[in-house]
Amino acid sequence: MSTTIKFGTDGWRAIIAREYTVENVIRVATATALWMQRNDMKTAVVGHDCRFAGELFAETTARVFADHDIKVKLAKGFVSTPMVSLGVVKLKADLGIVITASHNPPDYNGFKLKSALGGPTLPKDIAAVEALIPDEAPATHQELADLKEAVAEGLIEYVDLEQLYLDHVADNFNLDLIRSSGLVVAYDAMYGAGQTAMRKILPDAVHLHSEYNPSFMGQAPEPIHRNLKELSETIAADPSIALGIANDGDADRIGMYDADGNFVDSHHILLLLLKYMREEKKMDGKVIITFSVTDKMKKLAQHYGLDHEVTKIGFKYIAEIMSREDVIVGGEESGGLAVKGHIPERDGIWIGLTILEFMAKTGKSLKELVQEVYGLVGSFAFDRDDLHIDEEKKHAIIRSAGAGEYKQFGKYNIVKVEDTDGYKFYLEGGDKWIMIRPSGTEPVLRVYAQAPTQAEVREVLDATHATLGS
Repeated sequence: MSTTIKFGTDGWRAIIAREYTVENVIRVATATALWMQRNDMKTAVVGHDCRFAGELFAETTARVFADHDIKVKLAKGFVSTPMVSLGVVKLKADLGIVITASHNPPDYNGFKLKSALGGPTLPKDIAAVEALIPDEAPATHQELADLKEAVAEGLIEYVDLEQLYLDHVADNFNLDLIRSSGLVVAYDAMYGAGQTAMRKILPDAVHLHSEYNPSFMGQAPEPIHRNLKELSETIAADPSIALGIANDGDADRIGMYDADGNFVDSHHILLLLLKYMREEKKMDGKVIITFSVTDKMKKLAQHYGLDHEVTKIGFKYIAEIMSREDVIVGGEESGGLAVKGHIPERDGIWIGLTILEFMAKTGKSLKELVQEVYGLVGSFAFDRDDLHIDEEKKHAIIRSAGAGEYKQFGKYNIVKVEDTDGYKFYLEGGDKWIMIRPSGTEPVLRVYAQAPTQAEVREVLDATHATLGS
């Protein structure tokens, strides 16, 4: 019996050697190739990150495409997801494929589709590819086009996507200013695909976990504080370090730290990006955020006289709007952020350099810049708990939320509920909310909270857990 393959929030992901097999990659690649043929697409860019057997799965995909007379630009070595997305634009290809499971645990791999615009493929097109996945692989690995022969015939061409990306960075950032600013950066690659590029961009930085290790030392390469304790401690112990930057496995997400080793979450980074793009770069455009992002972004957008829109969770929804509208900043809570002037793609390296350039231009520390933002929208704190509970319990909680059964979490009365994607409960007292939502890629229930202080965020989360029985 064949495995049913479904695309989640950001592509297909599965456990290597269980569902993520060569046979199933052939099935997905075949569906992608058939969809490309139906839409008169002739060229694809294919790359892989640092995960186990990435090269095998990328080459398998390229060979399937070659069998369908689709020309492939195949990345040399591992690359970040944004490098593939940029490659699609620069090389004028029709589609990009990234073999990656992004921030998921090391036993996962995945298959992302990237559009000709340089961002996630539109949801309707992903659904069309999914509908074409055959029940069985139409060919074995041995029966696919021979790699060397396909290269000789010009159907597969190796390209240096990392250098293409580095050249693009050099054209868009004042690297001389950044490098001469005296700002010392600590960079944690989390054993991911940003490691070699960041060594070249910031050779004098303190580099952590910037070597090839497909196991990620057993830890999911997600740039959140609980996974970055060594980075935090390194910064706190070294007074010369002004900023910490961390990227996930495929370097499209970011986590940041201030000079004291305090985590700066995506909500704060988004606010800083909007401030920089508007005040320093004098840009305008629409502000796009996903449902789990702080409502302080709406307040800052209104301060600057900019339109804003809230989407479902998933950067693909932001990218879809960026493809047709002028967007100054877009982002999601999980570290996927984008700015005007680049591709419509989340890019952890690009965002880190943008904040670094903001600091270098103004001569201000990250803490000082955050305080300036607080002066405009008010201070706040945020946190998220990921609950590993069984599927039955998870779905029961979501059903209860949908039925309006929750009236309060501990002492916190609920005054308003929104259900754009999951359930966001606004709490009595102002500037406090709880949100619950099942993960689209993992067996996890996510619980998010915002409150005026970190201590109260913890209180709100604990009260919510008690109510949910989790």
